[in-house]
Amino acid sequence: MPLRDLRGQAKRRTPGELVEHLKAFELDLKFSVGVWYFAPGGGRFHDRYVPDLTIEERLEKAASLADYGLKGLEAHYPNEVHEDNLHLYQQLARDAGIKLITIVPNLFYDAEFQFGSLSSPYESVRRIAIERTKVVLEMNQELDTEFSIVWPGIDGYENPFGIDLVAARDRFAEGLAEAMDAVPGVRVAEEPKPYEPRGRILYGTTPEGILLAEKVEGMLRNEENKRLLAEGHALVALNPEVGHVLMGYEDLPYAFSLVLEYGRLAHTHWNSQPLGNYDQDLNVGVISPEQTEAALYVLKMYGYEGYFGIDINPERMPVEQAIKNCMDALRAANDRINSLDHEAIIYATLHPQETAGWLEAYLIRQRALHPENLPPLSRPMES
Repeated sequence: MPLRDLRGQAKRRTPGELVEHLKAFELDLKFSVGVWYFAPGGGRFHDRYVPDLTIEERLEKAASLADYGLKGLEAHYPNEVHEDNLHLYQQLARDAGIKLITIVPNLFYDAEFQFGSLSSPYESVRRIAIERTKVVLEMNQELDTEFSIVWPGIDGYENPFGIDLVAARDRFAEGLAEAMDAVPGVRVAEEPKPYEPRGRILYGTTPEGILLAEKVEGMLRNEENKRLLAEGHALVALNPEVGHVLMGYEDLPYAFSLVLEYGRLAHTHWNSQPLGNYDQDLNVGVISPEQTEAALYVLKMYGYEGYFGIDINPERMPVEQAIKNCMDALRAANDRINSLDHEAIIYATLHPQETAGWLEAYLIRQRALHPENLPPLSRPMES
């Protein structure tokens, strides 16, 4: 399977090299979406607003977005993609050019996972989770995807008293390592989320995701996996989601930069979210569009080349329109960051005392519809 080379993300550049990189490199906005939200279900407090759709009907909706820029789909095994319908996704790739970019093991919904999946204290349940993960990694290998997302959504706790939390984390990491060694060469992208549905989810923040990656890689014993690690490739990477990062009161560009620093950014999930709160999965840019721009600029600074996965819950508008809005919000933000004076920005960030306030004033003008109506602003190197 193709293993995208993430090692360049960790490259350090001098200020001059960084400016030249920012001028030359542009993000390739390849969009993917989740099959699950083509027919949003109800929630705890309201019935569903649209009828359920079959997988065939969902894929038909996806195909209608190919000309708008949709390139990839994401789906969970075994509920959205499985051995009996895999041919439908393969047909979509042939007909519309939209490929299944990741198959995700559903380790959070089934009743047997009530007290955890890979971390379950019940070995029989844990075996089910490990074997499902193996099957999914094999499917990803067969389809030549770039990674398999793993979300420990049901692995956690509400009352921490008396729980051997170290043992719970060990069980999760050891189970993931076992599955990866059974299907070597397949990259896993863990998706942190601090809470919901559990009161606290294991490996739920960005730093914890990096710790999990290093822990699991240290457990791998398959010779192929060890060879790839020796070459500096990340086999356990991350798939940070904007909403999850902000639920944990993390700063979005800082969190992305931390994953990039370790060469572990395999994929990204985009939406918008107020700090804290429940997981709202609002359309991109609806809240704090400046965070979207700052996060994109970090990805540009460190040469991110992966997909931009849209992860939303479009309950109150047609899903096709919601996806288009998110694509356009990212395109517009990307256009803005590409048009910036990168040399002046890097100079200002390296000379904060001499340029105090300049970057804020500059961004005000860049976001203004008629910047000519504001007083002119000189470049910091020339003032």
